[in-house]
Amino acid sequence: MDLKTLREVAQMSDPVERARILSRLMTEEQGLVTEAAKMRRQAIAEARESGMSLEEIAGRLGVSPGRISQMRKGPTARAPEGPASPAPRVLVQRALPTEPAVRGSKSLFLAEAERQGLKADRRMLYVGLEPASDHVAACLRVEPSTEIVARRKMMLANDVPVRIATSYFRADLFGDTRLAEPEFVQPSLQSALTALGYTFGHAEENLTARPPTPFERETLELEPSEWIVQVLRASYSTEGTPIHVLETICAANRHIFPIGQVSGYDEF
Repeated sequence: MDLKTLREVAQMSDPVERARILSRLMTEEQGLVTEAAKMRRQAIAEARESGMSLEEIAGRLGVSPGRISQMRKGPTARAPEGPASPAPRVLVQRALPTEPAVRGSKSLFLAEAERQGLKADRRMLYVGLEPASDHVAACLRVEPSTEIVARRKMMLANDVPVRIATSYFRADLFGDTRLAEPEFVQPSLQSALTALGYTFGHAEENLTARPPTPFERETLELEPSEWIVQVLRASYSTEGTPIHVLETICAANRHIFPIGQVSGYDEF
């Protein structure tokens, strides 16, 4: 199932037939997820048989050793006898709007977590080209499915995955720059954009609560009933050029969102 197929189904005039086909597509998608999970368990088993430790496999996959244990068990495994130990509770702040001093730091997440006394870490999940989703395409002012540069990271607090942060850039503007290279950009994305000649003009931030996608649930190790909060920040230069779109997927029950008013415009 892809975005093109969904758009074609969405144009069907018969709503019942549209719902029927969507149900079938969702069932097929779930079947693919189940089969992929089975194949992943087999791959992890082969890695273990070759002598790799859970920690080594976790490091290669960019997840925690505990997550590898969950992957090995699969959905049909019996629950352990007795009460299971719950994952450590973590509460991370994500300020809205983002403070300028934090935006200019090495990492928004690392700066926020340090202020809160948390042990913070980040892992690069992906850097490369991918088709733009509808909401990201709108922010970057390109057509949906246009190839754009994506830089996707997972953030951990006290070794618990709390956030997936993806920076998106127009490939026609940044495809041949170091923003498209796989390493972390030093000293920061902000300094790299400035070095390329762009001056910050304004930004727009939107917050949406929704159920997670299968990828988001897997990566953040969420329970089936847990939701995520999506924060979408689109930044533009002084000339109005769309420079940077940051999509932050936050585990909802691991975050609090302080929201500040603009100074001088408050009213009781």
